Amino acid sequence: MKALIADDDRVHVRMVSNFLRQKGIEAIPVYDGVQTLMFTRRTSPDLIILDIQMPAGNGFQVLNNLKASSLTAHIPVVVLSGSVDAEDQQRVIQCGADAFVSKSADHEELYKVICRLLGIS
Repeated sequence: MKALIADDDRVHVRMVSNFLRQKGIEAIPVYDGVQTLMFTRRTSPDLIILDIQMPAGNGFQVLNNLKASSLTAHIPVVVLSGSVDAEDQQRVIQCGADAFVSKSADHEELYKVICRLLGIS
C-alpha cells in the first residue's frame, strides 16, 4: 500500500510518514499542490492524505483536479487539516474527499479512516 501525503508542513509530513511506515504503508511526501498532482499521476498511490492550505494550489483546487481526471478520480482522498471550520469540512466532502480528519486527532484515528477506505482489517 502507498499513501501520498501532501502538506507544506514538513514536520507534520515526517510525523505522519513515520507513523504510516510503522503500519506497513509506504509514504510518499509532497509539499505543494503542483507536486501532489504530478506525483499522484507518477506513483499511482492507493490513498492521498491532503492538507487544505498549501502553496502552488490549495487543497480544494487539488481535490477538484484529482476528482475531475479519470486517471485519479478513483483514488480515496483523506483531507487532514488544521481547520476547525465546519464549512471547510462540508466543502471538502462536496468536492469529492472521502473523509475529513482534524490534524488535532491522534494518528490512530487517521489510521482507522485509512483502514476503512482501503479495506484493511
